[in-house]
Amino acid sequence: MFLLLPFDSLVVNLLGISITVLFTLLLVFIIVPAIFGVSFGIRKVYMKTLLKIFQWATLRIERGAKEKNHPLYKPYVNGIIAKEPTSLEEEIKEIRRSGSGKSLDTPEFELSDIFYFCRKGIETIMDDEVTKRFSAEELESWNLLSRTNYNFQYISLRLTVLWGLGVLIRYCFLLPLRIALAFTGISLLVIGTTVVGYLPNGRCKEFLSKHVHLMCYRICVRALTAIITYHHSENRPRNGGICVANHTSPIDVIILASDGYYAMVGQIHGGLMGVIQRAMVKACPHVWFERSEVKDRHLVAKRLTEHVQDKSKLPILIFPEGTCINNTSVMMFKKGSFEIGATVYPVAIKYDPQFGDAFWNSSKYGMVTYLLRMMTSWAIVCSVWYLPPMTRQPEEDAVQFANRVKSAIARQGGLVDLLWDGGLKREKVKDAFKEEQQKLYSKMIVGNHEDRSRS
Repeated sequence: MFLLLPFDSLVVNLLGISITVLFTLLLVFIIVPAIFGVSFGIRKVYMKTLLKIFQWATLRIERGAKEKNHPLYKPYVNGIIAKEPTSLEEEIKEIRRSGSGKSLDTPEFELSDIFYFCRKGIETIMDDEVTKRFSAEELESWNLLSRTNYNFQYISLRLTVLWGLGVLIRYCFLLPLRIALAFTGISLLVIGTTVVGYLPNGRCKEFLSKHVHLMCYRICVRALTAIITYHHSENRPRNGGICVANHTSPIDVIILASDGYYAMVGQIHGGLMGVIQRAMVKACPHVWFERSEVKDRHLVAKRLTEHVQDKSKLPILIFPEGTCINNTSVMMFKKGSFEIGATVYPVAIKYDPQFGDAFWNSSKYGMVTYLLRMMTSWAIVCSVWYLPPMTRQPEEDAVQFANRVKSAIARQGGLVDLLWDGGLKREKVKDAFKEEQQKLYSKMIVGNHEDRSRS
């Protein structure tokens, strides 16, 4: 037996007391509020304090740059090229009018027409509205994270000290605390859903499953210091429906699931994710697919249709974009989830990048690196809007319905509504898009000629 010296005994006692106090604080201020879905308002006070510090830091940068005659970088929020929303026909009319003086009534190709396509091509190279949606949004103000603003090199001594203090707080205090909370939330989710899964089906099992899921997701939300504002809660998705939302980050699932009870849809994974999936499906009817089944669109549609036809089952949570977009826009919704014929509950999610960028650039960062960046940010602040339920009209096809839902989400979240496919993040532009422009131009010339011939 080793005998402890008085000093060693004191250190051990202090360490034990510190750990006890830490776990007590976690239990009282985080875990218990998560169980009952309440908040003490500490995170909102924290957010307001950070805002004041960011404003001071930004003003100090601007003043220092002015004193040293350094130009300040200002991000182009709306792009570097001013574009007018005009049609191909209108622009070619203007080009012909200012050039040869001919109108579109002449069913001939004019050499001056190529200037329209040349200009569009150069504009796309200089200011592509698609690929910039797959990179992090640049901030106008500095949030003491060197990765978010190009002006961080113009820093005074006081700002440098403040930035260093922020690094210590984020990496030495917030990061360990958040890792502990995330571990707690995931462990409770696996253990809780596994235990509930052994209960016989019925109201008791459903009640316990719902509250285990909500409790664990709320703990995980606190692990990110997420400050979420939910709007129009009366429009929350109901059983037998499909909840569709714009997609910025993998944590979109946690953001929504901490306020509602959903059936998840996804591919079966291995490792830790597989353990979580197997535990969750025991307590709740989630829809998991084998890797070989995911590509079978008809099988996926059949499984989803069977789920939504049972009005006692939970609403399905789907992100129709199929990839993460940087929260400045909404891109094309895949039509699969809109062919089923179920009631669709649109949800708009908008993150505030001042406190931390939630966007996951999967082509640049792996999941571990991304989670590390999230957990070393100041906070995750976002707003969630539940929109009124929408159904497919008799004259609509699935694509038109998907576009109508997408437009509603973009309008509510203040996002740009784009028709482009998010799959362009990893794929080349399909020939069909090029052919569409060619058909539009030829139809414009031939169509005008045919109309004039009839008259």
